[in-house]
Amino acid sequence: MLLALFVIAAALVGLMFWQGQKTPKLALDLAGGTTVTLTAEPSRPGAKIGDSEMTQAINIMRERVNGLGVSEAEVTKQGNNVIVVQVPGQGQERVVKLIGTTAKLEFRQVMVAEPVGAAAQQPTPTPTPTPSGKASKSPKPSGSPSASGKPSTSSSPKGRALAQALTTTPKPSDKASAKATPKPSASQSLTPEQLQQLQQLQQQQQAGAEDFTGVDPAVKAQFSKLTCTGNDIGQGQTLNPAKQAAICARPDPKTHKSDYKFILAPAQISGEQVTKAQALPPDPQNGRVQWTVSLDLNGAATKTFADFTSKAAALGENNTRNHFAIVLDGTVYSWPSVKEAITSGNAQIEGQFNQEDATDLANVLKYGALPLKFVPSSIESVSATLGKDQLSAGLIAGAIGLGLVVLYCLLYYRGLGFVAISSLIVAGVLTYESVVLLGKFIDFRMSLAGIAGAIVAIGITADSFVVFFERLRDEVREGRSLRTAVERGWHRARRTIIVADAVSFIAALLLYWFAIGGVKGFAFTLGLTTLIDVAVVFFFTKPLVTMLARTKFFGRGNRWSGLDPSTLGVTKRATVRPASTKEA
Repeated sequence: MLLALFVIAAALVGLMFWQGQKTPKLALDLAGGTTVTLTAEPSRPGAKIGDSEMTQAINIMRERVNGLGVSEAEVTKQGNNVIVVQVPGQGQERVVKLIGTTAKLEFRQVMVAEPVGAAAQQPTPTPTPTPSGKASKSPKPSGSPSASGKPSTSSSPKGRALAQALTTTPKPSDKASAKATPKPSASQSLTPEQLQQLQQLQQQQQAGAEDFTGVDPAVKAQFSKLTCTGNDIGQGQTLNPAKQAAICARPDPKTHKSDYKFILAPAQISGEQVTKAQALPPDPQNGRVQWTVSLDLNGAATKTFADFTSKAAALGENNTRNHFAIVLDGTVYSWPSVKEAITSGNAQIEGQFNQEDATDLANVLKYGALPLKFVPSSIESVSATLGKDQLSAGLIAGAIGLGLVVLYCLLYYRGLGFVAISSLIVAGVLTYESVVLLGKFIDFRMSLAGIAGAIVAIGITADSFVVFFERLRDEVREGRSLRTAVERGWHRARRTIIVADAVSFIAALLLYWFAIGGVKGFAFTLGLTTLIDVAVVFFFTKPLVTMLARTKFFGRGNRWSGLDPSTLGVTKRATVRPASTKEA
């Protein structure tokens, strides 16, 4: 057991250096961070902002932060319409932006799609079985969307394809077709047949062959004026779900420009109808070559989507209205084509996602749209000032307490006191390694409250030693040899230690579940150190005492071992010989 514990400790140290994380991450009160003040705006002029809406917004923001990891972020309400979000650490603009995103998700049929800068012309109407003019049955893809059905590869100024495509989740029987799906990020990955189809579609668009049948004239006029640069991109704008809309594609994060603009039909599927969203890592065996976001729709949306995909598939992939757009906060995230009807209600948003992008989008969709629109009133960096002074005072208090525990162990338990001190050192090392690695993998940050939880854990760990040592000394008092006393004492003490730590862990778990802010950090650290205490007692303290019991110093009860018979008040039992038959 000792060897296993040391191997684990060494492996954690190696993982720390391998990940390049050697110190714990600090929370806002110790390391500073970013503070953003968000002001809620009513849905219409003169409307009153209700307390229930503000409470719902706070809960959604808090869930979004927690979805990114345990980060000691604080979300608080000030006044009637102001929310203050404090995120520890520098460079947290991404998190702050995610928190305040309204996340209005809609699925709309594409009526017109045009590269930015291309002149829109009125073509000669051609009869096509399109649901133009009506609220097209909204989005979801079929099988694996063909890249050839996406007029987005080479017609943009820099030949950049739109980043996303929506596909059904591959089933075991779909693996072959899923693997054969070309990546929608470069035209050279297409087959010759698909490339020819794509070129034909792009030639149609560049010739002004888009079908404006059923398009609202006002929307068409707005569409012709869109330049998709600067504020014209329209990120964050609120669209009327019952009307057609002229909007742009999501801009490239580097150039901040959109490649395409669209006229979209009214929405029939909204973000509220998404029942589940999660980020999925690459899995080539199931046809996923990159990070994706999986979506599940509720029953009503599943039926609507199945109806739309049935009609869209009949139009053919070269028809623009065979596509549908995934609209998030007024911009088009992707616009895949439809090959066949989709009735499962499950799909995936694919594209040039990294893990961070996929996780952010999944969290926004999973925790729902904010009930109010929030405008950042101020964003500022916070430096740790008072926290550092409090940290110094807390560490001094912890050092004094630890020193008193060590002194008491040496005076009362003597040689056994060194076992207790060694166990505390091992527990401290494991706690430090755990905090550092949790900071790396789940963004756990040590706050003043967390440090308080770690200091409290010193007492919990010391209690376990006291229970074991006192049981051991009781067995020695009854005249048993030290080896026997160790096993019998451990058997009696083990149950008490487990019950005591279980109570402490349950208390920490409940506190973490119901608390917010700094108290959550205290509960997390307390629960973590309680689990470490159990590991140390079972894998270090007991095996070490077993080994020491075989030595002369402890086995014969040296006066400095802490097991001196005279000190413990041991009285040797008289040996009684059985009476002989003659004497009887």
